[in-house]
Amino acid sequence: MTEQQQNRVVPELQQFRADIYQLLAALLRDAPSQELMDFLGQLQVSNDEDGEMVRAWSGLKLAAQTYGVDSVTQEYTDLFIGLGHGEVIPYASWYMTGTLMDTQLVQLRQDLARLGFAREEQVKEPEDHIAAICEVMAVLLLESPQHVQLSFWNKHLQPWADRLWRDLAVAKGAAFYAAVAHLAQQFFAQEADEFAALTLDTPIQEGSV
Repeated sequence: MTEQQQNRVVPELQQFRADIYQLLAALLRDAPSQELMDFLGQLQVSNDEDGEMVRAWSGLKLAAQTYGVDSVTQEYTDLFIGLGHGEVIPYASWYMTGTLMDTQLVQLRQDLARLGFAREEQVKEPEDHIAAICEVMAVLLLESPQHVQLSFWNKHLQPWADRLWRDLAVAKGAAFYAAVAHLAQQFFAQEADEFAALTLDTPIQEGSV
């Protein structure tokens, strides 16, 4: 990280968006811990506001209060791991090319290298897992210029993530994770609006990621 990045003042909304990406990454990387479930079950959700995002937060809070860690851990296993693979396959390559470990992963790795991201040795999942991409997006929101954020969003999230959330929302084994999917759907709809606004006044160059 450069000195300029370290001294960057992060607006409150930008930090909030990054926090949601990190939350989604935590929920999709592995089954949630008891600590995370307790945190979600104690969320302060305003009763004075309406809208899909508020309802999504309320739904996730209720789900965390309703389902125990053991049942959610089994749900995670059934949905994302299974025998061979789970009911939902949370990889960009799968949604964009129909196969795993394909050209989409190669392009993502090239972009991550240009952005200065290095794969940690203990991480076994390919970089195009939705949790990994959400983690990168969180870092970009806090440390990178808007045109870099936009380019990464357009190439590595916008083309496929909505289909993943729809599949997760209606998956037969989804109970707690149906609430996670609803939150993700509403948040990504807001993100699409945020990034669409940037195209109006932000110069974008191909290969700028």
